[in-house]
Amino acid sequence: MLAAVVGAAALVVAVLLWPEPAVETASTPLPSVDAGSEAPSARARLEELRRQVPAVEDGGLPPSRPSDPRVVAEFGWGSGEKNLGRDRPDEANPEAPMSLTVDAQGNVWILDQVNGRLVKVDRNGKRVGEVQLPVQAAQDVAVAKDGTAVVMDRLVDRSIALVGPDGKLKGELPVEGKGLEEGGGSTGVFTDGEDVFVEREHGDLVKVGTTKGVGDPERPEVPGRPSKDGQSWLSAGIVDARAGLVMVTAIEKPSQAHRFTRQYALGTPVVNLNLLDSDGSGVIYLGSVVEVPGSTEEAPKFSVLLLCMDPVDGRPLGRVELPPNTGPEETFRELVVQEEGGVVYLHRTEAGAQVMRVSCP
Repeated sequence: MLAAVVGAAALVVAVLLWPEPAVETASTPLPSVDAGSEAPSARARLEELRRQVPAVEDGGLPPSRPSDPRVVAEFGWGSGEKNLGRDRPDEANPEAPMSLTVDAQGNVWILDQVNGRLVKVDRNGKRVGEVQLPVQAAQDVAVAKDGTAVVMDRLVDRSIALVGPDGKLKGELPVEGKGLEEGGGSTGVFTDGEDVFVEREHGDLVKVGTTKGVGDPERPEVPGRPSKDGQSWLSAGIVDARAGLVMVTAIEKPSQAHRFTRQYALGTPVVNLNLLDSDGSGVIYLGSVVEVPGSTEEAPKFSVLLLCMDPVDGRPLGRVELPPNTGPEETFRELVVQEEGGVVYLHRTEAGAQVMRVSCP
C-alpha cells in the first residue's frame, strides 16, 4: 500500500526546494501584505483568519479538524461525457487524470489525457465543455488570467501548447532549452500573469515565454512558485520525513529578499508533499500525504493534511484532513487553490472520481 501511494504521487511534489536556507522565521521586521493588488474581500478574509486563530508555539499547529468537502461533480471511469479516462495496462504505467486547475471564473479544468481532452466543469459541477489535447503526452495544465490554458508535454512533443479561451491552439513554447536541457526534468507548468514557467526538479522555475506564444531566449530563473497575490515566490520541502518535519520559504517579489522560512511539525511521518500554492489574499497552502497515527507496515493508513498559513510570516492559520488518493496512478497535480480561498481536490476511487471543494480553515 505504501508503494502504491508513493507511486501515485511520485511525480507530484516529492520535494519542492529552493537552495536550503537555515530553518528560521524572519528576524528582520516583517513587511505588511501589499493591499494594492488585492480585492477588498481578499484582504478582509485574511484579516478575519488572523483574528480567528489562537497563538501557537513556533513550529506548532492549530487543532486539526476533519474535512467537510462539498462534492460538486462526480465521474465514472470511461470515455463518455460523464466519465474520465483510466487505464491500467499489464505492462505499462497505470493512468488516470494527471492534473487539474481552476480559472478566474472558478471553472475546473481536468486533464483527461487518457481520452485526449481537457474537461471543463463550472462552479456547480456542470460539465460545460471540453477541448481536444493538442499534444501527444500531456501531463500538466494551468490556466492563465487571460484564459489561456497551458498544457505541458515534457516527454514526447516536449512543448507547452497554448490553448485560447475559444479552444483553438494559439501557439507552442519549448520545454527544453537554457536552464532545462532534458524535458523529463520538468515537474510542472505554472503561469504568472502572461509569463509561462516550467519547474525544474521540484525546485526553481524557468521562464519559457508568454501566453501569447513568444518564447524567452534568456529563460531567466525564479526561486519558487508564484503566489496568486503577486507578492511572493514559494518553495517547500521535507526536512525529516519520519519525524514529520516540513518547511516553507517565501521570497519577496520583485526584490527576491527573504521574507521567511518556517518549519512545521506535523506530528506524523510524511510520505510526500502534494500541494504548494496560495489564494488571492496570499494565504499559503501546503498539502502533505502523511501516515495516520497507528498505521503499521502490515496495515498502512494515510491521509492528506492540508495546512494554510499567513503570507507575512508563515504563522499557521488552520489545518484540515482529507482522504488520500491511494491508487497506483501517477499524478502531477491533484489539489489546486482557488482565487477566493479553499482548494479543489480531484479524489479518485475505484468507482470513479469526485471533484471536491474544501475550505481551510
